[in-house]
Amino acid sequence: MRTRSPFGKNLKVINIGLASFKESLDAAGAEAVQVDWRPPLETDEGAAQTIRAHADRIETANAQAMETVLAGAPKLVGLERAADVIPGMEPNLFLHAGPPVAWDRMCGPMRGAVMGGLLYEGLAATPEEAERLAASGAIRFAPCHEHDAVGPMAGLITSSMPVFVVRNETFGNAAYCTLNEGLGKVLRYGAYGPEVIEKLRWMERILYPALRRAVEATGPLDLKGIIAQALHMGDEVHNRNRAATSLLYRALAPALVRTGRDAAEAASVLEFIDGNDHFFLNLSMPACKAVLDAARDTEGSSVVVALSRNGTDFGVRLAGTGDQWFTGPAEVPDALFFPGFRREDANPDIGDSAITETAGLGGFAIAASPAIVRFVGGVAADAIRYTRQMYEITVAENGAYQIPVLDFRGTPTGIDVVRVVEKNVLPFIDTGVAHREPGIGQVGAGVLRAPSEPFRRAYEGLAKKLEEST
Repeated sequence: MRTRSPFGKNLKVINIGLASFKESLDAAGAEAVQVDWRPPLETDEGAAQTIRAHADRIETANAQAMETVLAGAPKLVGLERAADVIPGMEPNLFLHAGPPVAWDRMCGPMRGAVMGGLLYEGLAATPEEAERLAASGAIRFAPCHEHDAVGPMAGLITSSMPVFVVRNETFGNAAYCTLNEGLGKVLRYGAYGPEVIEKLRWMERILYPALRRAVEATGPLDLKGIIAQALHMGDEVHNRNRAATSLLYRALAPALVRTGRDAAEAASVLEFIDGNDHFFLNLSMPACKAVLDAARDTEGSSVVVALSRNGTDFGVRLAGTGDQWFTGPAEVPDALFFPGFRREDANPDIGDSAITETAGLGGFAIAASPAIVRFVGGVAADAIRYTRQMYEITVAENGAYQIPVLDFRGTPTGIDVVRVVEKNVLPFIDTGVAHREPGIGQVGAGVLRAPSEPFRRAYEGLAKKLEEST
């Protein structure tokens, strides 16, 4: 069927909204295209007026913030104990992923990680004793992000734990992260059994000093260079770190052998890294944190400098709103679950690892890593579509981090909360999934969109900040 206009020409239809209208036109033989449009997120009208009135100021501030982020040069400069380098760290302070959360609102996997941390530190002898101590008020809890640190999943950092020290060589600020434990029953997914604690003690006793000596021998390692190469090799350095881990392995292996106490110890460390494709995740995260933190306190900027989840709440921080968190309920990812588990077992989204998306990696760079969407039943075209859509809500492209399949276009970088609200396009995140009960561990991996509520609140928070400063 051809639909003709009063002017004698064939009509071409642009459909906005329900795709079923276009499908009907397709069935009738009419020429039609579908526009992916949705109304803006609903916000306070007064806030929207303030944002519009300060549009030029926001644009200038965002350009300044992105100049800072893109100039960042994160390097691994060493390893230390958390108590010796993390600002404000104390024996009774336990750092966790996401925005602030008290024990009574903590999700199961975070509670499990806290109990494991108490057992590891020798502050409790049994899980039952650890649970009572955690609830007693004797242990203080605070977000990793508020202490220059990040942690995957539960993100727990205690004072005795070894941490990577990553320094932003351009601006001099540092970021910290624990060492990745591998898969299976691990603390970051809320497991706290004897095998978990024993592995943590092996990491402290063998892995940490071996890596410390090796990095002292190699000198600072250029993490930006490793991430750039890994994107060309099929990683997006959040849920897939196989290439980046291999590149790190090549950089450290000779020094690990030369500085090792004996051959058996060096072999055990190399085998541990070789058997853990996610080992580099705990370096990509502080690398992203270090470059984003340099842009914090850019007055008037609507650029997001942290996306993070504690398994109960999803939190957002902006470059232009100081230390404020804007939160809303965390949601359960769409995931492929391990045998024996299903969606009802999954905890809502958790972890500081979305700092990679905040810096233009992870789900934002997923076109470089179609294996991730294949994992949850998607195809390569889906990965390209997700990354292309993220350009709509970012204010810059990272020339150092390029995507081969997009003709080496820079990754979409610098999430703009104003664009998120006005376009109603939410950040795309790929992530692991923890069991909702403490002590069990990982049950799958998947993808999800960030919830809208934190972005609505961040938008209104920025408007209030702009009003106060004029």
